[in-house]
Amino acid sequence: MEEIVMKGKKEINAVGKRKRLSKHLEQVNLYAAGIDIGSQMHYVAVPEGLDTESVRSFSCFTGDLKKMAAWLVEMGIETVAMESTGIYWIPAYEILEESGLEVLLVNARSVKNVSGRKSDVLDCQWLQQLHTYGLLQGAFRPSENIVSFRAYMRQRDTLIKYASSHIQHMQKALRQMNLLLDNVVSSVTGKTGMAIIQSILAGERDPSKLAVHRDPRCKKSEEEISESLHGHYRDEYVLALRQSVHLYETYQDQIRECDLAIEKLLEKFESNGDPDSLSPSKDRKSASAPSFNAREELFRITGVDLTSIPGISEVTALKVISEIGTDMSRWKSAKHFASWLGLSPGTNVSGGKVLSKKTKRTANRASSALRMAAFAVTNSKSAIGAYHRRMRARHGSPKAITATAHKLARLIYSMLKNGAEFVDEGMDYYENQYKDRILKNLKRTASQMGFELIPCQINENLTVSGAL
Repeated sequence: MEEIVMKGKKEINAVGKRKRLSKHLEQVNLYAAGIDIGSQMHYVAVPEGLDTESVRSFSCFTGDLKKMAAWLVEMGIETVAMESTGIYWIPAYEILEESGLEVLLVNARSVKNVSGRKSDVLDCQWLQQLHTYGLLQGAFRPSENIVSFRAYMRQRDTLIKYASSHIQHMQKALRQMNLLLDNVVSSVTGKTGMAIIQSILAGERDPSKLAVHRDPRCKKSEEEISESLHGHYRDEYVLALRQSVHLYETYQDQIRECDLAIEKLLEKFESNGDPDSLSPSKDRKSASAPSFNAREELFRITGVDLTSIPGISEVTALKVISEIGTDMSRWKSAKHFASWLGLSPGTNVSGGKVLSKKTKRTANRASSALRMAAFAVTNSKSAIGAYHRRMRARHGSPKAITATAHKLARLIYSMLKNGAEFVDEGMDYYENQYKDRILKNLKRTASQMGFELIPCQINENLTVSGAL
């Protein structure tokens, strides 16, 4: 018995001599709430002790959302974390923010399912607990002006997609009548194409008279266009063509209305540059470009010309600014910015072994716009174009597009952050830099192996290096 007591004292002494942990989880947000957003009901959890019911449910009606905000304010809540997918969170977010609460929209990846949590009530309690200890980070949400700008640009993209589907319907109806208009014009919605289509809908069937509508800038001759317009007309196909044209023109009117709203909104933004100092653009204006001078407006707002970067058109610049805004202080560095866009390599490492460097899947619209811009520089004679071709030769097209989009993102970050201008050194400058780097590596390798690398003249136009 005495031996057992002595052994117990030794265990107590050993426990007493243990070093205490220097750091513990601290409650950072004492008055934090968690909300699990649903399509019909929202479940809200507050710290226990503030109310007899620490968890309440509210309907998605606007009146109930206002009651939810009033209850949280009455409980003394200062900050709220919510998890949601889709667009169900937007009304609740805006109403809570208008009530003076700090609202964090949490990425679902950060709050994965935990064993034992099977109901919505426990989900909101888990959110509240994590937010209390400061373990959650809110998703990026720009200023109100940028939010409105973003909504307009997304609506414009939707209208363009709908209009493009009706262009396909127009082409289908023409093909069914064996009118090979798309073979002789670059676009059936161009000046020549639409003039011919309108004439067909007016009742004209003579190919030579239809070909008279050829624009002087068209590459095909009037005879070639006339030859392609010998068709087999049927009433049902003409009706399909007429309705497709009507719907296409309707969407074009809606796009112009959206452009007008975007222009009025951009006029409210603070000026940071003088558009009069902007040099004329050498690039051809794209068919999807807005009806107003977006390049000048963006320069006035940002103070830099983003369209000077190869691959960045007016539309691309508008999309990127509408998604990220102009305040780059939200990201610590260009690396953080590229990572947020989903353009940085992944870090899937286990046991010291790199399992994968694949970029994370993301629905970021700015990232998609930059990838399209990266694809556009495939044949560019700029330094970025040369870089893209070099990456494509080494890693293939998909990885080359991601790498080029990453470079574009870093350039945009630097320009917006520091107000710097972009200077394209050209394709030859990049190639010379690449050759100098290769030559430097060869000289170092030769020196390590006891050789000396000296140039040898092959002919008057070609100089290579040989190891002796």
